[in-house]
Amino acid sequence: MFGRAFDEMETYTGDQPADAYLEDLLGGGPFIAVAALEGETVIGGLAAYELKKFEQARSEIYIYDLAVDENHRRRGVATGLIEHLKGIAVERGAYVIYVQADLGDDPAVALYTKLGIREDVLHFDIAP
Repeated sequence: MFGRAFDEMETYTGDQPADAYLEDLLGGGPFIAVAALEGETVIGGLAAYELKKFEQARSEIYIYDLAVDENHRRRGVATGLIEHLKGIAVERGAYVIYVQADLGDDPAVALYTKLGIREDVLHFDIAP
């Protein structure tokens, strides 16, 4: 679903991890996955990470990916995914949820503006 939504099928399906990797990822650590279903069909998904802070005993949640199938957009699915994530954040004691949107991705910017406070920042990818 992410591959179709972002037009990056190779990224999301080209080298899928082994079951053991996925079981570890989904086994209760910092990774959070939320799916929106219509019947048994996935129509939306959210992948997030809980980041433990060092300066205080608290954490924050970073929404890494959020996508809704194009046939189900503008129906509150993304908002519902984030609302569900808010409950998880409260359970985990997180003090904030944050997300990045690319300039030019007007639907994402509009959604996140509706739900939170906008901060303009620069993002840099640094190769390891």
